[in-house]
Amino acid sequence: MKSFFRSSIGRKIAMALSGIFLIVFLTQHFLINITSVFSESIFNMISHFMGNNPLVQFILQPILIAGVMFHFIMGFVLEWQNRKARPVTYAMYKGSKNSMFVSRNMIISGIVILSFLALHFYDFWVPEMDYKYVQSLPEDPDRYYEELVHRFENPIRVGLYCVSFIFLSLHLIHGLSSSTQSLGTNNKYAMTIKKLSYAFGIGIPIGFCFIALYHYFLHL
Repeated sequence: MKSFFRSSIGRKIAMALSGIFLIVFLTQHFLINITSVFSESIFNMISHFMGNNPLVQFILQPILIAGVMFHFIMGFVLEWQNRKARPVTYAMYKGSKNSMFVSRNMIISGIVILSFLALHFYDFWVPEMDYKYVQSLPEDPDRYYEELVHRFENPIRVGLYCVSFIFLSLHLIHGLSSSTQSLGTNNKYAMTIKKLSYAFGIGIPIGFCFIALYHYFLHL
């Protein structure tokens, strides 16, 4: 196992698998949040179930946090190794002729996303832990929608979310395609996978932006 993580291929495969795992979570997170646009009661019902299910709270949630930490740490390690392996910059740097803009800035988009996750944890996860385990308030199955709306009342916060989703889009477009290639799908399906990566990488962040903007303008 140690030799696997020490090899460049092993690290790339681990990075790809952790990325796909986080994409699955991101999709699930979006599907839950988009219900807030269509039905307050459905959003409250799903959120209450997720927030009080022991399997989700005490098993899946720690796995998710570990997955996020692993993915970003592995990303920084791979970036450092790539820079170390290429100590001399390109003799003639020609931008996109050397590599795609997105691939050249994965570490930057990753840092922005990590900062966004810190804000997201501060906005939702920390208050949830405080509500349930610090103040030990009685559970209210109808509180989740109002808490979501309250977070999107501030235009600065909504703007930060939308900017973060733009960087998430850049990260996803390259990351999903790169992950599938690392897992050996660079074959006749490569073009289809690339198109799906673009569709997912653009569609999901736009969806999250829509949710934030919808609640902001709806409750002005």
